[in-house]
Amino acid sequence: MNYNEEFWKKYADENESRYNEEFAKFTKDLATSLHCTSVLEIGCGTGIDLRLFPNTFQIHGIDLNEYALDIAKEKLSVANFKKGTISDLPFEDSSIDFVFTHGLLNYLDDETLEKGISEMHRVAGKYIMNCETFNDVEKEIDENQKSRNMVKRWMNYKVRIVSDVDMHEDIEPEKRRFVLLKKL
Repeated sequence: MNYNEEFWKKYADENESRYNEEFAKFTKDLATSLHCTSVLEIGCGTGIDLRLFPNTFQIHGIDLNEYALDIAKEKLSVANFKKGTISDLPFEDSSIDFVFTHGLLNYLDDETLEKGISEMHRVAGKYIMNCETFNDVEKEIDENQKSRNMVKRWMNYKVRIVSDVDMHEDIEPEKRRFVLLKKL
């Protein structure tokens, strides 16, 4: 996986202005309604999507960007933030109730994406959520990103598709595709 530290440091600096309370509330409410007690965001950046989770949850975040993780730890001290990669998650099998990504998978090359999907499935105990830029036929958006068809990517795993819809712009202004999977 090619990691551009300068690009991601700038992304982290801009991340606070991207805070979307509606998306953070949606994610927290969804995990709560599914009777989950632990959550992991992969590619958590500064932790903006995890900030509304109550401390009754075990809150975990993984990112490669140490600079972003320092901000996340300062803003949400009750969470467990670790430096790590999607292709080698430092968690036991089926140990996290609710595993999710938000705008991460579009930045991964195909090999890293495939390893990452396998790892998400391995550590998820109950549910997996992806909220990513969508296209039926995956294609390059720019030199850093590709649109993804996540339902198609999950077809070889023991999961049930609970939801596969475009997010409403009030919750996700970039109108990413919301995919919720139940691990079988």
